[in-house]
Amino acid sequence: MTIYMNQRTLAKPFSCSGTGVHSGVQVNLTIHPAPANHGIQFQRSDLLDSPTIRALFPNVVDTSLATVIGQEGAIVSTIEHLMASFAGLGIDNALVTIDGYEMPIMDGSAKVFARGIMDAGIVALDTPRSFLAITEKVELIDGDKRVTAIPCDHFSISCGIAFNHPMINEQTYTLDLRDNTFLTDISPARTFGFYRDIKMLKLYGLGRGADLGTGIALTDDGIMNEGGLRFPDEFVRHKLLDCLGDFSLLGMPILAEITTLKSGHAFNHAFLETLFKNKGSWETRTLG
Repeated sequence: MTIYMNQRTLAKPFSCSGTGVHSGVQVNLTIHPAPANHGIQFQRSDLLDSPTIRALFPNVVDTSLATVIGQEGAIVSTIEHLMASFAGLGIDNALVTIDGYEMPIMDGSAKVFARGIMDAGIVALDTPRSFLAITEKVELIDGDKRVTAIPCDHFSISCGIAFNHPMINEQTYTLDLRDNTFLTDISPARTFGFYRDIKMLKLYGLGRGADLGTGIALTDDGIMNEGGLRFPDEFVRHKLLDCLGDFSLLGMPILAEITTLKSGHAFNHAFLETLFKNKGSWETRTLG
């Protein structure tokens, strides 16, 4: 069981390339080590003066199809899978340089990012981590959507989904970061969508990079991917991956037991805004 007391970063840079799922544009990115208290920052190397954007929830500018951050006219879209990898592997500081506005979708999961970070190596810095500790219950409910956070001495997240589809129906999954299972149990879980919706997105000029290699394509009663599922409950594992990435935009690791039901990027962001306004419900602390 591991809770990292000190801030961490990569031992060396890691690079990869791929296509944006909506733009269809090829992009290249490199994840660089960064010093203590740098946080996670994205740098648009293709723009004049290479502006940087801090990966924090106040900088979220869109949540309609993915989580998009922006500052001073520069944006980076679809950051949730990489952010989940940072959170799941305990990376506090990194500079992500990218030569386009949309992160590459890769195979629809976080596996390439997580494996690349592990292969690059992780180093502990001399500076203690600051944790955001939930001190009293915080909950956001809207119809059948819900996010709840209660006090805990570590971080765990439980995700629940319900889809009227024979391969999904109701699924739940829990991740405890102390178990160090993110790499094997969560990062390979792919995004999913109905093939009919993907066709509609393409009609509107979106989803240009989407195909059977970038996620799970659902029909009315099955899936189109020849290789099948990576896990029987891959769908909820991916939703948990998304939630982990969205909640990491608090900018520091969380000490809480979080439960979500039917949540998505927009509702996750709304919860972070609610949490931050309830200043009596949390505090920052170091451990050890």
